[in-house]
Amino acid sequence: MQVVLLERVEKLGAIGDVVDAKPGYARNFLLPQGKALRATKENLERFEREREALEKLNAERAEKARSEGSHLDGASFILIRQASETGQLYGSVSTRDIAESATTADFTVTRGMVDLNEPIKTLGLHEVRLKLHAEVDVTVTLNVARTEDEAERQAAGEDVIQSAADEDRALAEAQAAELFEAGVEGEDDDAEGGEAAEASADAEDETKED
Repeated sequence: MQVVLLERVEKLGAIGDVVDAKPGYARNFLLPQGKALRATKENLERFEREREALEKLNAERAEKARSEGSHLDGASFILIRQASETGQLYGSVSTRDIAESATTADFTVTRGMVDLNEPIKTLGLHEVRLKLHAEVDVTVTLNVARTEDEAERQAAGEDVIQSAADEDRALAEAQAAELFEAGVEGEDDDAEGGEAAEASADAEDETKED
């Protein structure tokens, strides 16, 4: 379907461009969101009449988004989630979760602004792009952790999953060493007991001979 864009649309075109869009994408997103018009003769003429006003409005909206959302660029948000020892979440972090975390009293982030190809399903630091306007985007970091303490360690650069694995391995090695030492001591005790028994038997034999 041919449409004329009323604002820049990523991977499609800039304001005023006449482009071919997939029918479903055009009907379900571009047209109802006011991002484009069907490229009919009447709409093209209408666009040309209103081009200057549309470009001015678009620039104002972009500047507003850039100004009001500037605090988000590089910001970090902590999301506490339950997860397995391997770091797999029991569930996932969705666009709704991210939007709610990034929203403040002065600026509302909607789900549609969150550029997330698939839900986040692991612990760790995840960079996510927020499209505040067709021409304005910022990157935020999501610190997904099981506890606040874990989140602080991750923020400091620690791989908490690897650290936990290292601790488990060290504990297992320590326990194995203790068992080994206990086994050696047991063998020594058995050997000493055997020697004592032998000595006792020899003494008895000498007594009988006398």
